[in-house]
Amino acid sequence: MSADELWTRPRRKEQQPALSRAQIVAAAVRLLDAEGIEALSMRRLGTGMGAAATSLYRHVASKDELIERVVDEVYGELDVPEAASAAEWRDAVSRSGHGLRAMALRHPWLASLLGQAGLAYRGPNLMRMSERMLALFRTAGFPANEADLAMKTVVSYVVGATTGEAAHLSLLARSGRPAARQALAEHPLPAEGHAAQEGRDPRKLRKENFDYGLQRVLDGLEARLGHG
Repeated sequence: MSADELWTRPRRKEQQPALSRAQIVAAAVRLLDAEGIEALSMRRLGTGMGAAATSLYRHVASKDELIERVVDEVYGELDVPEAASAAEWRDAVSRSGHGLRAMALRHPWLASLLGQAGLAYRGPNLMRMSERMLALFRTAGFPANEADLAMKTVVSYVVGATTGEAAHLSLLARSGRPAARQALAEHPLPAEGHAAQEGRDPRKLRKENFDYGLQRVLDGLEARLGHG
């Protein structure tokens, strides 16, 4: 089944009023948030919902389709602000980037999927997000063909940075900071940078590090507008 067919095919009649596609997707998101992508299977999901896996297949054709739908479900959490003028585009894109990062960190399983597929998903929530972000770049003054490239550049940075951040948090959860210090012991330059950040709030520091990279990407895009 193509991605376009997935989102345009008509709904089947509900065979069991107590079970719906929306309920299945919501339950899958909860399972993924609690246990990660490795835990997701139709059998496991059905057991948690008190239903047989065959009942789920009446509403979702496959595990791949389910993943498409849960990804789009969490994209529905994003709020992409509008920019009334060209002067406002950068702040709006920056806020959108931070919103995408926050969404991915709320759902740690999402980072690995985005790293694999990027913008391959074509669900309605993702398409609405893309439409609104493209509007920001058009408002900034990018022509249609370049607005799409500019948007993908920002999203690629956010996905890459957030995937790395999620991996870092997972490593810390498994090994702790002492292991990180030991790894830095024989590398003076990284150790110096690490020492300069000692004692700071890790959450605030990670957000600042992310924002530094995002602003440099936006610097480049803004300079591109100046040379348009």
